[in-house]
Amino acid sequence: MKEDFLHYLWQYQYFRKEHLYTTQGEEVAVLHPGFYNRSDAGPDFSSARLRIGENLWIGSVELHLKASDWHRHQHQHDQKYNQVVLHVVWENDEVVYREEGTAMPTLELKDRVALPVQAQYQELLWSQTAIPCAAQAPQVESIFKSAMMDKTLLERLTLKADLVLERLAQNQQDWESTVYQSMAAGFGFKINQEGFLRLTQVLPYSLVKSYRQSAGQLEALVFGQAGFLTGGVAHDGYAEALAKEYAFLAHKHQLEAPLPISAWNMLRLRPANFPGIRLGQWYAVMQAQEHLWSGLVACETKEEYFRFFRQTPPAYWQTHYAVAKPSAQPFPQMGEESIAGLLINVVAPLLVAYSRRMDNAAFQEKAMRLLEELGKEQNKITRLYPPLGFPNASAADSQALLGLYHTYCAPKKCVHCVIGHRLMKQNLTLA
Repeated sequence: MKEDFLHYLWQYQYFRKEHLYTTQGEEVAVLHPGFYNRSDAGPDFSSARLRIGENLWIGSVELHLKASDWHRHQHQHDQKYNQVVLHVVWENDEVVYREEGTAMPTLELKDRVALPVQAQYQELLWSQTAIPCAAQAPQVESIFKSAMMDKTLLERLTLKADLVLERLAQNQQDWESTVYQSMAAGFGFKINQEGFLRLTQVLPYSLVKSYRQSAGQLEALVFGQAGFLTGGVAHDGYAEALAKEYAFLAHKHQLEAPLPISAWNMLRLRPANFPGIRLGQWYAVMQAQEHLWSGLVACETKEEYFRFFRQTPPAYWQTHYAVAKPSAQPFPQMGEESIAGLLINVVAPLLVAYSRRMDNAAFQEKAMRLLEELGKEQNKITRLYPPLGFPNASAADSQALLGLYHTYCAPKKCVHCVIGHRLMKQNLTLA
């Protein structure tokens, strides 16, 4: 059993409350269970209203599997726990005392929870399937599945937006630099995300803007600072000319040392994902767009977003995945699937972050519309859910399913899930 099961039982009061007494023999009446504390600091529930014996108490409630966990967690030395008015435990294995020495009122639940509810929880907890409720999910009404997907989509977007806002704070509220870095990370996808981010640190956006209209010089700066033109890399005639231009610009601007070529992962990649190809595509967008953020915000349709990113790299980087290393096939522009990935993982979170920063819901709605217009994502996780009655018709659905899996299904946080809650509640009728 996990402690979150106790939190669930207390929050929804899913236990027998007739003849409710503390282990010290005082009668208990729960007037309000309190408000669940989702942070890691302080008691589990705050502002609970309880009648214990003849006294009305308003305070915190702390829950543990065993009463002795109070001491194991060192709560007796933490003043935040002096406000606890009731200790709720599954098993009362030890008397717990407050800091001043008085016994803590304790409520034991192990004989007050219906066996069908316990059995349902154990079935979910010990399930060996990737989706713990896979055997039962088809019987849950679609309205509950939709509600959970709405929740997980917003949670997933909020987590990604949090990263954008952290980056914005580091950039002293400079949106253009923040978009520049976020977009670079997106072009790296998972395998070269770190390399692209490191490149933005040694190639500031102010310098990119300065050379935007000097295509050859900007190309030299991008590939030079990326480490493709220095450090003994074999050159051909084209790269040699770029390297000379880069040396001049690096000296002129006293640039930081370029990245080592080892910063880029070049193993076990599809040809389209080689860093030289992606750098060429990223350079093409930087060179084409005068203002990154305002250019993105101006887009209203899926087609306009695609046009923003569908820029043509220099001919050399369409046919070379690294200096003097031709690719087996040309890559004239970024593919639709890759652009869709940028819209999902970069643009939508940027819009949600801006919505929160400016307190303007229109930008979050815009992000939602964009995801609903994009096609569904197909991967080993999203394929698990449609057979269980979950929709996957758009990128919004796919992102919701990914959020559901990573936040609830994989860690088996079923009691926090609308689906799990519905299954648990159905078992109350069997009690």
